[in-house]
Amino acid sequence: MTRRQQSAFANPVLIGAVTVLVLLVAVFLAYNANEGLPFVPTRELKVDIANGSELVAGNDVREGGYLIGIVSDLKPVTLENGQAGAQLTLKLDKAYGQVPIDSSVSIQPRSVLGLKYLDLHKGTSRHMFADGATLPVGQTNVPVQFDDVFKMFDPQTRAAAQEDLVGFGDTLASRGSALNDTIAALPSLFGHLEPVARYLSDPSSELTRFFTGLNSFMGAVAPVAQVNAELFGKMATTFAAIDRNPADLKATIADSPSTEQVSTQSLIAQQPLLTDLTTFGQYMTPATHSLEVALPVLNPALEQGTQVLGRTPALNARLQQTMQALQTLAQAPGTNVGLNALVDTVQTLNPMVRYLGPFQTVCDDWNYWWTYLSEHISEATSFGFAQRVLLMQSNSAQSNNVSDQGATAPVNGGSFDSPQGGNEYFHGQTYGAAVDTQGNADCETGQRGYPKKLNGLDPQGRDLATDSHTPGDQGPTWAGRTQVPAGETFTRAPQTGPVTPPVPG
Repeated sequence: MTRRQQSAFANPVLIGAVTVLVLLVAVFLAYNANEGLPFVPTRELKVDIANGSELVAGNDVREGGYLIGIVSDLKPVTLENGQAGAQLTLKLDKAYGQVPIDSSVSIQPRSVLGLKYLDLHKGTSRHMFADGATLPVGQTNVPVQFDDVFKMFDPQTRAAAQEDLVGFGDTLASRGSALNDTIAALPSLFGHLEPVARYLSDPSSELTRFFTGLNSFMGAVAPVAQVNAELFGKMATTFAAIDRNPADLKATIADSPSTEQVSTQSLIAQQPLLTDLTTFGQYMTPATHSLEVALPVLNPALEQGTQVLGRTPALNARLQQTMQALQTLAQAPGTNVGLNALVDTVQTLNPMVRYLGPFQTVCDDWNYWWTYLSEHISEATSFGFAQRVLLMQSNSAQSNNVSDQGATAPVNGGSFDSPQGGNEYFHGQTYGAAVDTQGNADCETGQRGYPKKLNGLDPQGRDLATDSHTPGDQGPTWAGRTQVPAGETFTRAPQTGPVTPPVPG
């Protein structure tokens, strides 16, 4: 009896092999379709990194050594600081969980052949990156690789290193005992360095601000690197000159410990000053910001000041002569006598000035007098000007006429003389005081006319008794001020003492 021939698909081994092959193909297709995570839901995270040259698409993303995703894409971008960098697109397994916003990323070597992977360190923040968010470049780290270190030793660097080794060899030759002494003293040195390191690590030392300032300083020095190179070249000439006289250099080094000790003590004494200078610098920081606006104005002034300073020696010489003359004047015997006499003069004039002051400050008489004087002198008549005619018609024989400088008798009566002769009388009313006893304005209009003319119809021919004081402000010389200005002393008559205005109540 013959056995029935089995089909090839009835072979269980063949069926199993085909099944495994189909599964492998499905996994491969799913891997490519989902960028490496077959049938696994993923979330996307972008990472800005300073240098992505060591990475390629498909590199692993790990946490604690475990695979949690892959690098699906890389592209060049411009970072926030303006430099060129790379942006990585990561596909992370959702089962891994969300990524806190304070997480960090670093590039780590996976093998000696140069393969790298991305190491993700989760942070502790409660805030998470959204799907598709970007991790900033400040939270990434690109360590220096061995191949980067090896690239530093190019032929020129190796030749320079060889020269340095030869120089160090010549320097250290026959100095074994000195090196032993140095090594023996190192523990003591490190013991002194311990408090220094402790102080530098203290946040109150603000060492971070120092390095920040140093960074700014180096940024300012970089544009003048060529000038600094020339400076160091000239310093080589200086050191060559020092090398010609090593004995003096040896003596200087021998005296250095005592000098450093004095410097240390000086720095201890200067510490309060340095603290104050630090505080002063903090106060000056806002002011320095305004220098940018002020300097364009100050620079021309400084340039002009520089030119003026060149002429100051001659001025100083003349000023010295002037000061010597003043010294001679001060030492002269008559100077004190003259100053004392000037004091007496001022004391004598004070009552008169206090009396005359209100005539101007309250009544404005000075300005009005000049105004009316100019009108009087310039007033025209058929014979010329009024003042000239009046002088010409005065009685020169009369001792108290208008053209006389003084009067020998008062004007107190008598009949009117003709212009060709007889007595000629002045105005009867004189000017009164400008203020009353309380400092209130009491300005007068001036002289009131001829008393005998006003009383010419009196049958008995009696004289008029005139009073220069008419109560109240008469004008027109009144300036509108109601009393003496505050702070001005006054007197109603020259013989009385100074009086101050009453305080308004």
